[in-house]
Amino acid sequence: MTGRIALFQPDVGPLEESFLLRAFRSGWPGPAGPETEAFEAEIAGRAGVRHAVGVSSGTAALHLALLACGAGPGTVVVVPTLTFAATANAAVYTGARPVFVDSDPATGNVDPDLLADLLDRLAAAGVRVAAVMSVDLNGTCADYSRLRPVCRAAGVPLVEDAAQALGSTHDGEPAGSFGSLGTFSFSWNKVITTSAGGMVVTDDAALAARCRHLSTQAREPVTHYEHRDVGYNYRLSNLLAAVGRAQLRRLDEMIERRRRLRERYAKLFAAVPGTRIVGDGDPGANCWLTSVAVDPEVAGWGAGHLGRHLARRGVETRPMWKPMHRQPVFAGHDAVVTGVADRLFARSVSLPSGSSLTDADAERLFAALEEFLEERG
Repeated sequence: MTGRIALFQPDVGPLEESFLLRAFRSGWPGPAGPETEAFEAEIAGRAGVRHAVGVSSGTAALHLALLACGAGPGTVVVVPTLTFAATANAAVYTGARPVFVDSDPATGNVDPDLLADLLDRLAAAGVRVAAVMSVDLNGTCADYSRLRPVCRAAGVPLVEDAAQALGSTHDGEPAGSFGSLGTFSFSWNKVITTSAGGMVVTDDAALAARCRHLSTQAREPVTHYEHRDVGYNYRLSNLLAAVGRAQLRRLDEMIERRRRLRERYAKLFAAVPGTRIVGDGDPGANCWLTSVAVDPEVAGWGAGHLGRHLARRGVETRPMWKPMHRQPVFAGHDAVVTGVADRLFARSVSLPSGSSLTDADAERLFAALEEFLEERG
């Protein structure tokens, strides 16, 4: 066995180095700046919206998006229970109360029917819902054909957490464009990375202006320092934006490599009873992460068995997200659950999915998978 095969490896090279060096030599190493402005325009174009605000992380983007929707004390934000903690944490940062909702079994994304029932009940109880958050899990867009009418009927803004979904589409529309606001993450493990960073995108000029204002310590546009709101130091570095611009030029190539890897996983597991690729079959998915769900009663083995086998072969794996309603920090919060998220957490394993996976490591990875399946077959 040679080196460890990680779930993700950043995919950066000479192009990113050249963009970063150019920005460094420009004499603008601080926040914002020409690279940030250009990166914002390019991301807005990719997401099919008019405005984008670069920020320091995907979590900061979520926080600002919710603040712009009016989330705060005395309000509720509806959050999918199957997600990374940042989605729920952002609601708490505003002072709002998160209420969790369960998943569609095919994709793990929020279940539109459960959401509709929940919004009806909250309205009947006189609860003010500041926003519904959706998450495009593993890079597969949520079912916006159904989610948008549900939110529109309830009069509640939709915030799309597209942290994992840059470059994905749903019915031909790009990720990030489906809500009143959308957010992206450029953390080291995302489809493209600036090492750390994020962006809020929207078609609404007023919402974009509010996010930008709050991201710059809420400084008023006067020569001295004047503040009428509590703001945040959330601006995106000009240097990191330059890296993002280089990554964006390689986005389609990197997505294609992830799709080819997903296709190979799908072909392998198609012949294994009791297994399925979560969210497989969506041609618009960017395949950010491939997770395999296993029914142990049919397969004769569980996701944990596969994970431990691969760990002994130097391959990193991980279960899907532990549902937020099971997290001790959110104990006591309301949740509408059917057991889908619990089952996906207990019965799934996520496999190496990065676009920088070498051919040699891919062969070693699939040899380890085939060895396990032959032993269990």
